[in-house]
Amino acid sequence: MELKENQAALILESDETGEITVNVSSPDENGLSCALCHAIAMKLMNDEKLQAELMEMLEGEEGEEEGEDEGEDEGTGE
Repeated sequence: MELKENQAALILESDETGEITVNVSSPDENGLSCALCHAIAMKLMNDEKLQAELMEMLEGEEGEEEGEDEGEDEGTGE
């Protein structure tokens, strides 16, 4: 994906151990979108409460996906 001059991207990468790294890409390193992505990246890396909330959300989604697979016939009366 090629970014426009006024765009920035937050890039999350996971390694084989599950460690997440956060990078920012932007053609304009001094632009507002780049500054905002850097602020979000810093928040993701340094805010333990936010990290815990995100992990809870992911765990909830995994449980929902498992429940969907098991309960596909729910509500059909069969």
